[in-house]
Amino acid sequence: MKHYLFTLILTAALTFTLTWVVWRVSMRFKLYPGIRERDVHKSPTPRLGGVAMFLGVLGAFALSTAVPYFQIIWQEPGRVWAILSATFLIVVVGVADDLWDLDWFLKLGAQFLVAWIIVGPGGVQIYSLPIGGKTIFSGWQSVILSVLIIVVVMNAVNFIDGLDGLVAGVALIANGVFFAYTYLLARDFEFSSYSNLAAFIAIMLVAVCVGFLPFNWNPARMFMGDGGALMLGLLMAVSAMLVTGNLPAQLVADNDQFGRSQLLGAFIPVLLPIVVVLLPLLDFGLAVIRRMSKGKSPFSPDRKHLHHRMLDMGHTDRDAVLIFYAWTAVVSFSVLLMYIGTTAGWPGLYGPGVVFAVLGVTACLIVTLMPSQRPVRGAAPPAPERKPAA
Repeated sequence: MKHYLFTLILTAALTFTLTWVVWRVSMRFKLYPGIRERDVHKSPTPRLGGVAMFLGVLGAFALSTAVPYFQIIWQEPGRVWAILSATFLIVVVGVADDLWDLDWFLKLGAQFLVAWIIVGPGGVQIYSLPIGGKTIFSGWQSVILSVLIIVVVMNAVNFIDGLDGLVAGVALIANGVFFAYTYLLARDFEFSSYSNLAAFIAIMLVAVCVGFLPFNWNPARMFMGDGGALMLGLLMAVSAMLVTGNLPAQLVADNDQFGRSQLLGAFIPVLLPIVVVLLPLLDFGLAVIRRMSKGKSPFSPDRKHLHHRMLDMGHTDRDAVLIFYAWTAVVSFSVLLMYIGTTAGWPGLYGPGVVFAVLGVTACLIVTLMPSQRPVRGAAPPAPERKPAA
């Protein structure tokens, strides 16, 4: 654990420093778009935070080469280089979109390309889903499913990037929970080492978000832009597939190995990676249905995302962000507690996780439905989001 903690501290400090440098350079050379009618910020704000975050990712991987504990990550260097190459490409595309508003079809094509780089040359795929001890995907089905997962998660994370600190905080919580899950999984399956690429990516993303968030908290001095949001979604999908799609299905189905609840033990590896990005996926799904039902592109911007609806209810920007944090933490920790309960033999097995979920969801519903201020009747509608949800 100390190696992961060391990586967290150094990567967070590096990302914080790099974000400050990128912010200063952006302000010095006016590397930011003009204020648009749909923007909510009133002063020019750079959107190149994704560049600093990507450099933080590179720094973390460079650090791993010098730490013997992480040498297992580099046993398949081609996979790591494929991930880094795809990440670089999606950041470049995202930054270009932030500066020049690329056509949505071009950006979507680039997303499929980077997904293929990871799935094809990188070999990161959903080879099996551990349900009932059976392999249910293979060959071309595995490739198609894996590519779609990466593209969907990238866009889901990018879609919620509409309030200061929202994506960075949600990703921080989600990846923190997922890191805990991968660490416990290594213990419960008695892996030869706690070091693995999935856990490393998760803790690295936590560190990158910790380093970037001080500049992105309301009122934000720097936006991560599409470059940062797409990068987070890409690496979160990769981390999840490295765990979920490569677990031995026979071991997962073994109650003595995985836990005392056959049903829960079979679905936890599938459920938890979905749960940690549940809110982005929900917002993404609703947006696609809403736009396509009106005959529009699923990537056309609008002002009906979940965070916009919360603002319309009377929540302040910060309140809405904190409520999103709470929802993410509740659903993620609930499933994690269920997993711990089944493997540790707690009284009630996954009962404590269910109780936590019920109490947490109740509390979140209360604060969600009771905003701190009421909308003023007859007032002009709140300003649209600061950038298109692509």
